[in-house]
Amino acid sequence: MKEKSARVRGVYIGLGSNIEGPALQIQNAIIALNKIPGIKVLMDSGCFKSKPMGPKDQPDYLNAVVEIETALDAEALLASCQKIEQLQGRIKKRHWGERTIDLDILLYADQIITRKDLTVPHPGICSRDFVYMPLLKINPELQVPGKGMLKNIVESASEIESDFACQFVGNVE
Repeated sequence: MKEKSARVRGVYIGLGSNIEGPALQIQNAIIALNKIPGIKVLMDSGCFKSKPMGPKDQPDYLNAVVEIETALDAEALLASCQKIEQLQGRIKKRHWGERTIDLDILLYADQIITRKDLTVPHPGICSRDFVYMPLLKINPELQVPGKGMLKNIVESASEIESDFACQFVGNVE
């Protein structure tokens, strides 16, 4: 795993689950993130319930966001997130289908990254309520690199692409 020499703050990871005990899956993923050398979980958003983005014949999702401080570069962080998904039994059965856990790098400080396997800021950050609501709960003044202040983007959007009926349902226990 590649570690950067300095620790980076302002790194946000989105978590989502809708099968096999979603609250426990999110809790376990946060614990796993915090155990990785070079990662320190600073804060979580609590849990938000939302309708599925994909096929409607699946359970509602629980979503959360964590802010971390990390010495890992974005590539190593992505590999760590994917390893947690594998360890928690994630199997992709269908596009936007049910899953035990999903971890997405939403923001990596002020970096803009465009690669085949990683796009930061995450493309859905300003249009998916289950992403921007937890982010704004953690940091109401959050800046999205290349786009501006998240709350202003959301407030001024004449039409948000999606409404997943996202609502806060409690703390990560």
